[in-house]
Amino acid sequence: MRRLRIVMPITHHCLLPKSSYHGKGPNFSRKHQCLSLFSFISSMRQLLQIHSYLLTSGLLSSDKFLVSEILRFCSLHPSGDLSHARALLFRSSSAMSSSWNHVIRGLCLNSLWEEAVAVFLEMRRQGVTPNELTYPFVIKSCAEFSGVCIGRQVHADAIKNAVASVVYVGNTLMHLYGTCGENTDARRVFDGMSHRTVVSWNTILSVYVYSLMMGKALEILDEMMNNGCECDQTTYIALLSASALMGSLALGRWVHCQIIYRREEVNLKLGTALVNMYAKCGSLDLAVVMFERMPEKNVWTWSAMILAFAQNGSAQASLDFFEQMNSSIKPNSVTFLGVLCACSHAGLIDTGFGFFHDMIHLHHIQPEMSHYSAMVDVLGRNGLLVEAYGFIKSMPVEPDAVVWRTLLGACQLHRTRDVRGIGETAKRNLLTLEPSRCGNYVMVANIYSDNGSWKEAAKVRSIMKEEGMKKIAGESCIEVSGSNHRFFSGDDSCTNSDRIFQLLDWLHFHMKKHDVVGSKDYVQSQ
Repeated sequence: MRRLRIVMPITHHCLLPKSSYHGKGPNFSRKHQCLSLFSFISSMRQLLQIHSYLLTSGLLSSDKFLVSEILRFCSLHPSGDLSHARALLFRSSSAMSSSWNHVIRGLCLNSLWEEAVAVFLEMRRQGVTPNELTYPFVIKSCAEFSGVCIGRQVHADAIKNAVASVVYVGNTLMHLYGTCGENTDARRVFDGMSHRTVVSWNTILSVYVYSLMMGKALEILDEMMNNGCECDQTTYIALLSASALMGSLALGRWVHCQIIYRREEVNLKLGTALVNMYAKCGSLDLAVVMFERMPEKNVWTWSAMILAFAQNGSAQASLDFFEQMNSSIKPNSVTFLGVLCACSHAGLIDTGFGFFHDMIHLHHIQPEMSHYSAMVDVLGRNGLLVEAYGFIKSMPVEPDAVVWRTLLGACQLHRTRDVRGIGETAKRNLLTLEPSRCGNYVMVANIYSDNGSWKEAAKVRSIMKEEGMKKIAGESCIEVSGSNHRFFSGDDSCTNSDRIFQLLDWLHFHMKKHDVVGSKDYVQSQ
């Protein structure tokens, strides 16, 4: 009956028993009533009523747990108010570490990463000691805005407070350093961990995978398995990403076999990773089989197929998949990137502009620089250099180096049509934005050579020599019968090099005969 007496007033906009307003009953009883009410309130209006009562009764100034409960609701409840939480936290003299943790966590959940770090710094300024629950959210925030410098300071603070050895603090530290490209520091944290969970192994594995250090990633996998740590779905997804990035169908199939052998449930994330792996490894038939077997598909599953078909030259299949998807699932920016890539390969200029228009005005997706670059490629690949340059000039944002490089590549491909000197403009802007990138100078020198401008080509190569720029040898690899074969530009030491060069010469002869491309240098550069 007493609980009914507390709960019923909520529906009448009165949260506390009348006796409480008159100060009757010991403080313990009133505190207990307030704590009980926190589990029933559902709006800031109700919380503010309790807050007002606690202020007038004097309970708030002497009880840290009540302050913590108010901050927990304001920070973590869907109806909360982070501004109110921060204001109360900074004014409170009785806030304990859990109170600060609630606010920091709430800011992280709302992707307010820099604000979360600012609250942590204020926490330390006020002399409040963080605990092992504080650091993971702060470290994750540093990772989100690439704040490796302040992240190192937080790491040092965690060591000082003897919590850096806590496993989930170590895991987030590895994530921070890996995200910021500090792989050596990430590995140092991993090696210093006395206890590792599967999350620890997955984190360092992902660090190497997304840094394209596949050899190190596979070493970690071997070490993980030798230590008796069982793989989970996150492990498999990281390995499938590694397979996709390397183009290693053998590794991808091995991972797939492990998933089947261990009877792992192929949920939406894992199924999408399998589809993406087979697609990126060029096995489109297996990608389609996996795609059709999935009972549930999301935008990422569809986008993986659309992008795969586009990049493998099957433009019509890519567009057909988009039409099927568009009838039931809302596309995202990656979906449209795949569609624009398909239009570029197929020479569908009007269709490409139509998709670009729909992306902005129908689906309200703001174009990223990759979309602008794709549109320049749609025009430039088809020899419409003037139109491509006009498109760049009409962009609402400043074009980056990728956009200018795309235009310059189109000028190289269709140099006979560049009657207005657009290539020179693209070259000038590209070298201004990326003055130290060796590949840009190589492209410019090749264009001058193709045009017979030997003096200009020599000047460019002279600049490269003066600046100490060295062209990184082109590299490609292919997997045949489970073995990886690597090829480097200018290297003829491989076993079948004579037959390979004969085949290249034969291909070049027929490509030139059918006017597929007009320059042997271009073929070799590809």
